[in-house]
Amino acid sequence: MFRRTFWFSTGVAAGVWATTKVNRKLKQLTPESLAATAANKALETGHRLKDAAVGFALDVRDNMVQREAELGEALGIHESPELPEPRRVTAIENNRSTVKYIENTTYSYNRNEDH
Repeated sequence: MFRRTFWFSTGVAAGVWATTKVNRKLKQLTPESLAATAANKALETGHRLKDAAVGFALDVRDNMVQREAELGEALGIHESPELPEPRRVTAIENNRSTVKYIENTTYSYNRNEDH
């Protein structure tokens, strides 16, 4: 009797374990779960790419500054050149003295007048 009870309990335990595993796998294979997994992996990959790109840009900037310093030493350029002051040019000149009016005309400058 003890043997039968042992094997019955072992079979029940194996059945519960197998059913639990199958149900978990089925839940992982639903469309919603697959979409969420794909989205999470895409976000993770995007973050890794962003971090790699930022690291690359910082390395390029550091090496650029270093190379500019080397070139400045090789060419004897130690100071920044002085730039000339920007020229200020008026965009529109206000010359009211050049406006001429024609005397004794019948033309009216009133735009609200009916013609």
